[in-house]
Amino acid sequence: MAPVTAAPTAPQAAALPEHVRVAFGVKEAIPRPVVWAGQRAWHCDDVLLRPVADNAMAAWSAGVMESLDVEAVRLARPVRSSDGRWVVAGWAASRFLAGASEPRHDDVVSASLRLHAATATVQRPRLLDNREDLLARSAAAAFGERRFALDEAAGGRLFGELAAHRRPMKSPPQVVHGELFGAVLFDGDGVPVVLDLVPFWRPAEWAAAVVVVDAIAWGGADEGLIDRWAHLDEWPQALLRAALYRLALHAQHPDASARSVAGLERVAGLVAARL
Repeated sequence: MAPVTAAPTAPQAAALPEHVRVAFGVKEAIPRPVVWAGQRAWHCDDVLLRPVADNAMAAWSAGVMESLDVEAVRLARPVRSSDGRWVVAGWAASRFLAGASEPRHDDVVSASLRLHAATATVQRPRLLDNREDLLARSAAAAFGERRFALDEAAGGRLFGELAAHRRPMKSPPQVVHGELFGAVLFDGDGVPVVLDLVPFWRPAEWAAAVVVVDAIAWGGADEGLIDRWAHLDEWPQALLRAALYRLALHAQHPDASARSVAGLERVAGLVAARL
């Protein structure tokens, strides 16, 4: 079962506009449509071009990724257009890095922690101010910052049951990528590859816990994945909020179904047993 998430996705463009290829210096390249980490994109020589759903977020992500250095993680470095922009007519570019999706869930969790050690000093982006989308609402609900009605059959009932176990977390918020499951590829040497950032202002352990919840709910991971990261300082509460985040998101998602909630029901039981 594919995960029901709400990571920003771009419209399905019918073709790559020529003026975009010109702007990013790949006019003479033959565009090859590809799917890179779940995103529709075009491979043009050593450049990957992709439509983006949010120009401001894509530009912010590129600005951070340009100089970010992450131990044992490869980043797809962004490419500027000929006039210095990160985004042209809703398109962004990065260096193409070959990679494939693999069920190496512990390695993705490890990559998440290394990535967020590097983003710990990144300032909170203003684009998160007054953010009002499904991702932001669900995260706010998970952390007890907002309350709203959730479809009980699609996850709302479980959300209410688990939320009663919420306790304060001491870990400080920082810039994290909150949608890493399915967005990390592995190159030929087995090194994790990350394309961009989907920013949240949350504790780093929460972002790692979201990977674990997704991997168990929809990625076929064994439940031991939860316990292999139990040494992290606030793991039970981070895991709880990750489960609440996915339940809140699922309960509001237009593609939610009884089948897709089954994985989250399993995760909810595993999390509850460890609180």
